[in-house]
Amino acid sequence: MRRIITSLVAVLTIGAVQAQSTVRETPKLVIGITIDQLRGDYLELFQHTFTERGFKRLLNEGLVFQNIKFDFPYLDDASAIATIYTGTNPFYHGIVGSRKYLAAKQQEVSTFSDPNFLGNYTDDKVSPLALKSSTITDELKLASKGTSDVYSFAPQIPQALITAGTRGNSAYWIDDYTGKWASTTYYKDFYWAIDQENRSNSNFSTKAWSMWWNPLLPIEEYKAFPYVQGKATFQHATGTDKSTYILAKKMPVANENVREGAIKLLTKAELGKRTSPDFLSLTFYAGNYQDVSDYSYEIQDVYTRLDRDIEALLDAVDKSVGLKNAFIFISSTGYYNSNESEYKDDKTASSNIPEKKFHVNRCEALLNMYLMAIYGKDNKWVDKFHNGQIYLNKELIKQKEVSLKEIQDKAAEFVSEFTGVQEVYTSHQLLHGEWNPVMEYYRNAYTKENSGDLFVELQPGFKIISEQDESLNNKQVRNNAVVCPVIFFGSNIKPERIKRTIKATEIAPSVSYVMRIRAPNAAKAEVLSELL
Repeated sequence: MRRIITSLVAVLTIGAVQAQSTVRETPKLVIGITIDQLRGDYLELFQHTFTERGFKRLLNEGLVFQNIKFDFPYLDDASAIATIYTGTNPFYHGIVGSRKYLAAKQQEVSTFSDPNFLGNYTDDKVSPLALKSSTITDELKLASKGTSDVYSFAPQIPQALITAGTRGNSAYWIDDYTGKWASTTYYKDFYWAIDQENRSNSNFSTKAWSMWWNPLLPIEEYKAFPYVQGKATFQHATGTDKSTYILAKKMPVANENVREGAIKLLTKAELGKRTSPDFLSLTFYAGNYQDVSDYSYEIQDVYTRLDRDIEALLDAVDKSVGLKNAFIFISSTGYYNSNESEYKDDKTASSNIPEKKFHVNRCEALLNMYLMAIYGKDNKWVDKFHNGQIYLNKELIKQKEVSLKEIQDKAAEFVSEFTGVQEVYTSHQLLHGEWNPVMEYYRNAYTKENSGDLFVELQPGFKIISEQDESLNNKQVRNNAVVCPVIFFGSNIKPERIKRTIKATEIAPSVSYVMRIRAPNAAKAEVLSELL
């Protein structure tokens, strides 16, 4: 009997020890890296220019999912990053883009504009309060009762605010007009080392002023695209005017600045050296430079230099807290802005292809004339065509006691006849219509505070012509699937390549699981099985 009891105790003890050994240690430091417009195919095409300790290290030693999917239209950096950090779609987190249209004021503003808070080293008055649901960084702050530090660095305002969340210590972005690290008085902690950097004579604002961007490597090593072989090298200047830092944000020097700022705070604030895990967010840019072809030396140089930034960051983390004590996740924003223009050659069949253009202002004016003919000529019935959506004059509709559903239906029927329009969906259909996958896709991008009355889907190949929105003007509609990887690295992550597409909403619950905290309050997806 004694032998049986002894054996049972031994078995239970061994089982308990084995169970404990399989539980992953909570990381001391979590680093979220979002790379705007990162493409998986470019990581493969450009790898001959990479070192062994940057992107190659992540791909060889990390858990790599080959693609990420976002289930809503009009994707940009703000809506994508908000989805990654909240684990839900714009319908719940409220961020449909970096800018929004205020129908009541007939004004287009930054999504995070907030007059209640002043800027630090900037004239921009913003806050993260446009976020309607919590982020992984918010949940970490709640779980640690404020003892975890949360900081973010990014080129743009929305990127920094979203990743710091509503409870972060501080969010830093590069100011458009000074080039300094900017923040908002919403956050109470402007770390002294970053303030010191802003006051130095060797900071980004000084370096980027009248700076030249030249290739890092000999131009003959950028051989991924045969279409540019033999062409001259490139050289771009930021200039010395008000657009200097806006231009610099599309150059590798901005990524270098984000990396340097993050490493400085990592070491000075001793992140990852307390009981509760700390969180550091970085956003990099891997898109095209303005007016440069999709097939260029420039995009190859962007990836080559970004590879060195990743290498320097990983080395700094290893030296500071050890990569085994850190959990790093890298994600793309899931889209790619093409710069490719129309090409015509009088000697080939391309000269016979008619130009496909959709004129935003013309659509807006004709729709207004149509509605005036039906409901009255003394008023303007259409407020704005913004971000693929048409906003009707709600105050006028209410004043004239016109059925909102009726006028939406008539407007949608009219706009659907325009050349280049594939389909038009009304907000009433999205909220109350019959379910189908396409309707759900557009409903995910709807918010009652900021969305329009009509969602206009354009046919691929059409070029958008807008007299009012320069960022939209001459943008060509493409429905290409862009391969965008997600990588989990460090903290005893088992290296593996998974050839399947995951949803963007699965990232936040998975990161939360690794940190042993609750998922954000609107996240419904389950944890990725490979991380369990």
